[in-house]
Amino acid sequence: MKQVRPAKNYGRVRILATTDLHMHLTGFDYYTDTQDPTLGLTRTASLIRNARQQAHDALVLLVDNGDSIQGTPLGEWAVRNDTPHPMMQAFAALGYDAIGLGNHDFGFGLPTLDDILAQAPCPVLCSNLLRSGGNQIWHSHAILDRTVSVNGTETPIRIGLISGLPPQTVRWEEHHLNGEVTASGIFSTARDLTGLLRNQGCDLIVMLAHSGLGPADASEGMENAVIPLAAIDGIDAIVAGHTHLTFPGGGHGDASYLDQEKGLIHETPVVMAGSAGSYLGVIDLVVTPRPDAGFSVTDCHVELHPVCENGAEVDEDDDLVRLVANAHRQTRRAVAKPVAHVADTMHSYFSFCAPDRGLALVAAAQAAALRPFLHGSAPGELPLLSVVAPGKSGGRAGPRHFTDVPAGEICLRHFADLYPFPNELRAIQISGADVLDWLEMSASMFNQLACDVETDLINPKRAGYNFDVIFGLTYKIDPSQPARFNAEGRMIDPANRRIRDLKYAGQPVLPEQRLVLASNNYRVSGGGHFPAASTAQRINLPSLDIKDLVRDYLSDRLPPDPIAQQPYPFVLAPQTGTQSVLRTGPGALKHINELRPFKARLLESDSNGFERIRLTF
Repeated sequence: MKQVRPAKNYGRVRILATTDLHMHLTGFDYYTDTQDPTLGLTRTASLIRNARQQAHDALVLLVDNGDSIQGTPLGEWAVRNDTPHPMMQAFAALGYDAIGLGNHDFGFGLPTLDDILAQAPCPVLCSNLLRSGGNQIWHSHAILDRTVSVNGTETPIRIGLISGLPPQTVRWEEHHLNGEVTASGIFSTARDLTGLLRNQGCDLIVMLAHSGLGPADASEGMENAVIPLAAIDGIDAIVAGHTHLTFPGGGHGDASYLDQEKGLIHETPVVMAGSAGSYLGVIDLVVTPRPDAGFSVTDCHVELHPVCENGAEVDEDDDLVRLVANAHRQTRRAVAKPVAHVADTMHSYFSFCAPDRGLALVAAAQAAALRPFLHGSAPGELPLLSVVAPGKSGGRAGPRHFTDVPAGEICLRHFADLYPFPNELRAIQISGADVLDWLEMSASMFNQLACDVETDLINPKRAGYNFDVIFGLTYKIDPSQPARFNAEGRMIDPANRRIRDLKYAGQPVLPEQRLVLASNNYRVSGGGHFPAASTAQRINLPSLDIKDLVRDYLSDRLPPDPIAQQPYPFVLAPQTGTQSVLRTGPGALKHINELRPFKARLLESDSNGFERIRLTF
């Protein structure tokens, strides 16, 4: 534990935090059936045990910040088998003091969530979601009465915990929540509960914010609210998450209220520990007794402890490995079942600039499943499009996080690799003008390119799963033009256009033209902030899991769809001679011939393990 120099009478509180584990219990990649030394709670557990030992006489709190139970085939195995949930077992074994909820924790539905959380070994918190009917299993807040050593004397200290997640969760997961859950804003909820907990005698207040840093100013519906949360008087420390980024660390701007080296926002200590157990967040607080009663925070220190750094790996915790061994073994067996055969490899290494056969497959499966529900109706007479985005495209998840399905016999794990999210099929009617803006929002993923400057192709602050490709159309993307929309879907300038030559069946798409778009529940519920996505007219469908549809399509239980025979939708068309750098995974090197049109040249890999490839347009 880092030594500081506070006043003579003081105690120490150490907060250890995980976030966005997404059911990465083990250091194993179920999609490729190989070990992955860069992640897994079995490795983070070793860091947790070491951090406890190094804390000496400090009071230690261990918390998780949400999105723990969904995200890998192990998570799907766990909810389909009548056995103790392995994540809850792990939380118990490691001695967690509190668990916050994230938006993806609702992805299996409320009854399943109830069953899982009933096994939780500690309070489960979500302050800004309220469930009707008196059936709420989570708490709005928690008060932990503990003791802290002050000059060798164990002194009572009262700690209040608040937890918040994006209020958009009730839209993103509306098909699972059945109107039973309502949301309030993260900021307003935290502000009100901070006052309540102070009035109830809390000496410290810790915010578990399943939320990223986001804008500087508070607004009621904001998704990423950590910056204004840090300005709330009375919040002493914040555990952030949701965006899978890290803090302390660079890349968050240069505002005066940010100290990216020390991990301070508005002088409040904040830690954000990436995802998948790749980091352990540590906040050390020095607390000094006040003359009247209680404590004040007089010093702090924030650190991130990685499970893998510069090739040096943290060993897995033997006890936790044994605890989850059966679940791990059964999951590997379940996803190894052969299902179908494919003629070509499918990967996402070049999804932002070249044809992605995996996306084409998912688009065809969505269209094939939708057509029978349109037959004989007015929407059935309209052009049918299908929109898909890459589920795994590197970025903040690291250089191993790409789809890579080999040709030949494929297993269930490959379907999870092709489509990692538990989304359902949705369909909407949409205008040509709205389709154009939809694609403009997707094209905002790119940095603006210029002939005289070699720039990264993709803005690292944007999530790859928001790069929508609309099959059934053809169009060009010109990244040399400025983006039309920002990340929140707000128009930057109506004159900005990156999409050119938008056509359907060889003819220009007209603004007033009506079309049908096959999509998923996340997108049409507002996920990704795409214009018109959540306001378009919906077409009623039964519950259809997209991953199952892809499996049915490859198993010939769905007919071949005409959309599969159409040209790949987009090409990049910036100014001639422009150069840009694509960052992709090491697995891309065996497919680099697919980049021949760009005169691809391999550069030195970056410090995070991504391959850098120069593209010339």
